[in-house]
Amino acid sequence: MSSSGLSSCSSSQLLTPPTEIVGPPVAPARKKRPKSFMLMSLSTNRPLYEEEWFHGVLPREEVVRLLNNDGDFLVRETIRNEESQIVLSVCWNGHKHFIVQTTVDGHFRFEGPPFPSIQELIMHQYQSELPVTVKSGAILRRAICRERWELSNDDVVLLEKIGRGNFGDVYKAKLKSTKQDVAVKTCRMTLPDEQKRKFLQEGRILKQYDHPNIVKLIGICVQKQPIMIVMELVPGGSLLNYLRKNSNSLTTRQQMGMCRDAAAGMRYLESKNCIHRDLAARNCLVDFENSVKISDFGMSREEEEYIVSDGMKQIPVKWTAPEALNFGKYTSLCDVWSYGILMWEIFSKGDTPYSGMSNSRARERIDAGYRMPTPENTPPEMYRLMLKCWCAEAEARPHFDEIYNVVDALIIRLDNSH
Repeated sequence: MSSSGLSSCSSSQLLTPPTEIVGPPVAPARKKRPKSFMLMSLSTNRPLYEEEWFHGVLPREEVVRLLNNDGDFLVRETIRNEESQIVLSVCWNGHKHFIVQTTVDGHFRFEGPPFPSIQELIMHQYQSELPVTVKSGAILRRAICRERWELSNDDVVLLEKIGRGNFGDVYKAKLKSTKQDVAVKTCRMTLPDEQKRKFLQEGRILKQYDHPNIVKLIGICVQKQPIMIVMELVPGGSLLNYLRKNSNSLTTRQQMGMCRDAAAGMRYLESKNCIHRDLAARNCLVDFENSVKISDFGMSREEEEYIVSDGMKQIPVKWTAPEALNFGKYTSLCDVWSYGILMWEIFSKGDTPYSGMSNSRARERIDAGYRMPTPENTPPEMYRLMLKCWCAEAEARPHFDEIYNVVDALIIRLDNSH
């Protein structure tokens, strides 16, 4: 891995595994490993968090996702009762997690001999091919390194607070390595592990996507607290604030363009079986030339359909489809309903949906067939599209591919008429 630990590794170039051991858990057969994997310099004082196989405070669920074959391992940190513990996680007949024990004289061990550093302890376990504990039988075969999107906390310089999210503050920041301006979401250190896992879920979802109308993930920082999600900085800020600030200057053509951008981003998400669940103007960002990007994937799911069974906490009622509110059933067609509300927000230039109604009153009216009237100066075809998005029967709503094509055709017709 490094001069102070295992040989350097990456997701594609990892430590060579020995022959698999079959039979009772006796001392395993040795397979001589290449010398290049045993290089170690004990003279360096390199901190643990610089080791490629140290994953910081990455939650256990993410760790388990990375360890796929028997002998895959990594080292991470967990916080319990406000105390830090270093944990070795190994894939071995399932997943095993071993807390590194500290001796009275400050050395580190599992069941075997103690070592002055965690790097030496891990190297010993790897080179000796002895089980971490006799009971587990777990043997270290292949170090799993940080993924390329796991950034160093030290590379991120927070500059100024620009907002607040569900989990913590949002900052404008700069990456030291590239001098790039970025947006950083932070996760409060006091939140329980379950909340931190939900926070990082947004990063895990976003890292798979690449589309001009989806906010781009640059990386996550989990080596130290606070955990951070680093994203591209979209200069115009939230679409909702932008609509309100520029209400006097926005043209119908610009509003239609915003609707097309949002439809393009949602069409892409639908093709990936991603249900956003929180599509709204407040969760979209405005780039150069009024271009819109979908953001805030904290409530997203990567499934074609799923049922919520743990209550309806923090549901954005006025943006959520009736079948999701009434039965907890979510599909991409729920996002289509929300897209209709987003269109209404865009053409009302940032008004609040169902203004003057409580959430419960809005639900009652919607279930009884009420739909919001058209905002002033909305093209009739765009309002008809909103109404289609608000069909009570989910199957009667258009998919995002159709929505995009309709809006695109209307824009082309508008451009050709001038």
